[in-house]
Amino acid sequence: MHLAQLNVAHLIAPLDTPQLADFVAALEPINAIADAAPGFVWRLKGGDQPTDTVRHDYGDHLLVNFSVWESREALWNFVYRSPHLPVLRRRREWFQRVAEPYTVMWWVPEGHTPSLEEGMDRLDLLRSQGPTPEAFTFHDFHEPATPDVA
Repeated sequence: MHLAQLNVAHLIAPLDTPQLADFVAALEPINAIADAAPGFVWRLKGGDQPTDTVRHDYGDHLLVNFSVWESREALWNFVYRSPHLPVLRRRREWFQRVAEPYTVMWWVPEGHTPSLEEGMDRLDLLRSQGPTPEAFTFHDFHEPATPDVA
C-alpha cells in the first residue's frame, strides 16, 4: 500500500500579487525536492511549468497539493525534515487560517493514481466523521489494513 495525501489552502490573494511572491518563488525548488525525495511516488501537477498550480472547480483561491508516497516515514521526512519545513512555517503569510481540517491521508493500492475528486471526498469524510482508517492525519494516523490470512 502507498500513502495518498491531499492538502488544501485558501490563498489570501491571487498568486500573481506581491503578497505571494515568496510563495510562488518557492514552488519550483520545493516541488523538485519532493519529486526527488526518497519514497516519493506521484504528485498532481497543474502543467508543465514548475510553478503551474492545479486547476479545479473548488474555488478560485483554493490551492491544492496532492501526492502519493511509499510510506508515512517518507512523507514525514519530506514535510518536516527537508527544506519544505521553513516554507511550511511561513504558511500564515500566504494562506487564510481555517478551523476545519485542511489535510487528509489515506492508503491506496500500489499503482493506483487517485483522482482529485477522490481526494476531496476523503477530505469531506475527515471533516464530517473525524479520523477513520479511510481518512486520517499525521496526528490521528491509521496504519494500512492487513489482509486476513486464512
